[in-house]
Amino acid sequence: MFRSFPILVLMFILQSACAREFQATPITLADRSGPGDTHAGIRWLGALRLPNAEFNSLKLCGLSGLAWDEDEELLYAISDIGGLFHLRPEFDSRGILTGVRVVTAYPLLDASGQPIRPPFDDAEGLAIRNGDNRTPGDTELLVSFEIRPRVVRYSPTGQWRGEEPLPALLSDLRNYRDTNQALEAVTIDPRWGVLTGTEAPLRDDPVGRIRLFASDGRFWSYPLGSAPGSALVAMEALPDGGLLTLERAFVAPLRPLIISLRRTELPPMGGETPLPVADVAVLDSSQGWLLDNFEGLTRYRDRRFFIISDDNCSAWQATLLVHFELPPTTPRSSSP
Repeated sequence: MFRSFPILVLMFILQSACAREFQATPITLADRSGPGDTHAGIRWLGALRLPNAEFNSLKLCGLSGLAWDEDEELLYAISDIGGLFHLRPEFDSRGILTGVRVVTAYPLLDASGQPIRPPFDDAEGLAIRNGDNRTPGDTELLVSFEIRPRVVRYSPTGQWRGEEPLPALLSDLRNYRDTNQALEAVTIDPRWGVLTGTEAPLRDDPVGRIRLFASDGRFWSYPLGSAPGSALVAMEALPDGGLLTLERAFVAPLRPLIISLRRTELPPMGGETPLPVADVAVLDSSQGWLLDNFEGLTRYRDRRFFIISDDNCSAWQATLLVHFELPPTTPRSSSP
């Protein structure tokens, strides 16, 4: 025991030094829209570019899912390569996001207690259970995966707690157009429980329309936005019964990147009838917006949210953490 004490001290010093050196850079997403301004239908409350760094030997890159824990005041982020990061956002007196601190990081583990490895490590969506019940210590995280589609329950320290049941249609790889277009989005709805959504339509479903599934097999037909190549990358159940979705349309490096925030309602009766979906904000890189591969979404407090971009651990991309506030009213529907 005493022999290991110096090693533990050294690890703590190294982690603390890494945390001190980690410095996010405030940025603006558009020249015409600064922190606190309202543009494209929403109020922008700050944006940060996160630097490349390592914590507990886990690279802070490829971040594709977010979840806010109100009880612990932590922002959780997962990476495509199986890392789970605890972040603490920092705000000024106006509520503008000015910085973020990495508190700690853990690998996501498998059922045997080992860090997950390819092809099982492609974590994409993140949802939280018991994160706002005024009972610290009982948080559970739900992570959805591509390549090997499943939804797994985790502790905040990355401990495997079992899998959520999936409809049979989603458990069979043959039903997906591509294994890299599987379970991209997950959330917990107070009425329907765990909801999952695929990035692209299933193999036998029409182009431009995906299905949002509840665990019992109930589904809703969700029409994707009009941007070419639009894909569902995240969704968040709202306290008023609505559903906020995040879509990304990314065709090629030299073509515009379009990020869409949209909203819909899930009626009791699911089925093939397309949901009415309203555009909340549509951001187009060809119109001067500084965008990247936004894939993570979570509600913070009231009508305020975070989104984060997945840089694919590439030097050509960036990890951007953005804070914003939705308007109190819902825009008119843009689809049937």
